[in-house]
Amino acid sequence: MAAVEDILRSYRRPRVVIRDHLARMRSEPRLFSFLFSALLLMFVAQWPALARQHFQTPDVPMPGLFLGTALALAATTPFFYALAFLVTQITRLFRGRGDGYGGRLALFWALFAVSPLMLLQGLTQGMIGPGPQANAVAAVVFAVFAVIWGAGLRVTQFEGRT
Repeated sequence: MAAVEDILRSYRRPRVVIRDHLARMRSEPRLFSFLFSALLLMFVAQWPALARQHFQTPDVPMPGLFLGTALALAATTPFFYALAFLVTQITRLFRGRGDGYGGRLALFWALFAVSPLMLLQGLTQGMIGPGPQANAVAAVVFAVFAVIWGAGLRVTQFEGRT
């Protein structure tokens, strides 16, 4: 339940949560578990939209839709590592003194923290379909992600470094 509590706290005070994670012993497996859990929840979030797609085009088999989605999400893993590295390097242009671990923590935690909202986004896409409502929910999810990631980058790359 600690992860759920941290996710809820991230919506109110994201910098405090990131500081708490930084205070713990460094652990790459923990960071990977944040990313893996986020990707797993993103996969589950796609199920309603995939069911809708299968209903609209029944000639596409449901297992194929699930497998394609799972493989596509799994293929994004190196992209997220590269994105964290790239953003960490960009922060150095603005006098950021953080390291790669902090950059990965900020990104992977932000992805994990918004995954419950991604479940809502998936339900919206599955129940209502594409349209302004789905776009509004997607915009909210992205905004929350950007705020949490930005707060995480501020803590991991700019605070407390000499």
